[in-house]
Amino acid sequence: MPKTGLKIFLSVTLLLVLASPSSAEIRILGSPGGAVGPFLDLFESVRESGERVVIDGPCLSACTLVLSLVPSERICVTRRAVLGFHAARSMDRRGRLHAEPEASELVLEAYPDAVQAWISRRGGLSSRLLLLRGRELAAIYPSCR
Repeated sequence: MPKTGLKIFLSVTLLLVLASPSSAEIRILGSPGGAVGPFLDLFESVRESGERVVIDGPCLSACTLVLSLVPSERICVTRRAVLGFHAARSMDRRGRLHAEPEASELVLEAYPDAVQAWISRRGGLSSRLLLLRGRELAAIYPSCR
């Protein structure tokens, strides 16, 4: 398995392992992101399951798609939660990254209004990682109980 494939597999596996039928929740302890496809599949399944999502650590890049796919009322955050956003990009066969402005616009439009506004106030999605945490995050998503 290529190194990036393994990273994606581990990120998605981490999220899946934390789901148990008795808890009815998914707990995100840390995800660096990765390819969009596996995250879309995972979070669509979570949305359909009715499970709650507890963000309890870094949820970066493609992991933030949870905000677009799972209803906001089923997402809560802990004091350790950090959401990281950047513009969409693709990698060519030589390993070079390329900006994907159309994909970035689609991703931004899919986020809840409050998240879109927060990103816009910081200049929008770019190659720079924007971190939403602490009081600003708690103003958008409730604390987990």
